[in-house]
Amino acid sequence: MTEFLGKTVVVTGAGSGIGQALARQLAASGARLALSDIDQPGLTETVRQVRALDAQVHGDVIDVGDRNRMFAYANEIRSRFDAVHVVFNNAGTTFTGSVEESDLDDFERVLRVNFWGVVNGTKAFLPHLIASGAGHVVNVSSVFGLVGFPGQSAYTASKFAVRGFTEALRMELREQHRPVKVTCVIPGGVKTGIVRNSTAARDIDVDALVASFDKDPGVSAVSAARTILAGVRAERGRVLIGRDAWLLELAHRLLGPAYQRVVGPIGARWLDEIRTPRQAARVTLREVK
Repeated sequence: MTEFLGKTVVVTGAGSGIGQALARQLAASGARLALSDIDQPGLTETVRQVRALDAQVHGDVIDVGDRNRMFAYANEIRSRFDAVHVVFNNAGTTFTGSVEESDLDDFERVLRVNFWGVVNGTKAFLPHLIASGAGHVVNVSSVFGLVGFPGQSAYTASKFAVRGFTEALRMELREQHRPVKVTCVIPGGVKTGIVRNSTAARDIDVDALVASFDKDPGVSAVSAARTILAGVRAERGRVLIGRDAWLLELAHRLLGPAYQRVVGPIGARWLDEIRTPRQAARVTLREVK
C-alpha cells in the first residue's frame, strides 16, 4: 500500500483526535472514507470537514464493542463501496484510578472499547481486506501497551492486549501469505480529548486530571496522523509516535522489569496530585500507618 487514492478506508473513533486527523489527511489523499464514532456531534463535524475536501464519505454512529453491529457494519461498507482496503481500529477510551479504587464495570467498559473493539473490527473486516487483494489492518495501541503505569491499569491492560493481538495477527497473515499487512500504532502523549471524554474513580479530581494532561507537551493529532499514514505507506509493523514513546520503548528494552522502579514512584505522585484533597489526606495517613 503506497497510496490511498481510490481506496476504501475505514476509520473508527473518527469524531475527534487522531481519528478526525486521519480522516482529513486520507480525504486529501483521495481515499473513499467509511467513518464511525459513538459521538454523533463529533462524527457529524468530521464528515462535514471531509466533504469540504470533496471526498466520498459515509458516516455511521457505531459502538465498536457491539459485535453484531460491527459485523453488520463491515458487510454494509463492503456493499456500499464494493471493496475495503484499509481499516484503522482507532476508537478508544480510558479510566483513571487504582485497581483498589476501581469497579469491575470500569475495567469491562475500557476493555469492551479498546480491546474488543479492535478484535471486532479486525474480525469483521478481515475477509473483505483479504478479498481486496491488498488490505491493511492498523490497530492503535499505546505507550502504555509497552509499559505499565499506576492509575491506568484498565487502559494499560487493554493496550497490552491490543499490541499482543496485533503482533500475533501480523505473524499469522505473513506466514499464511495473506494479502493483508498489519501495523500496530504506539502513540505516546498526543493532544486529544480522550481524557475529557473518559471516566475516573470517585476520589479523582476530574479538573486536576484534565489539567495534568493539558500541560503535557504531546504531539498534535495532526502530526500523529501524519506519522501513522507514513508508517502504513511504508508497511511498517510498528509505528511509534512521539519522543516519549521512543524513550519508554528504549527504557523497557534496556531495563526490563526494572523500569517499574522508576515509573512506579512517578505514577504514585501523579495519582496523589489528582486526588481530591480529602482523599489524598486519607491515603497519606494510611501510608504513614
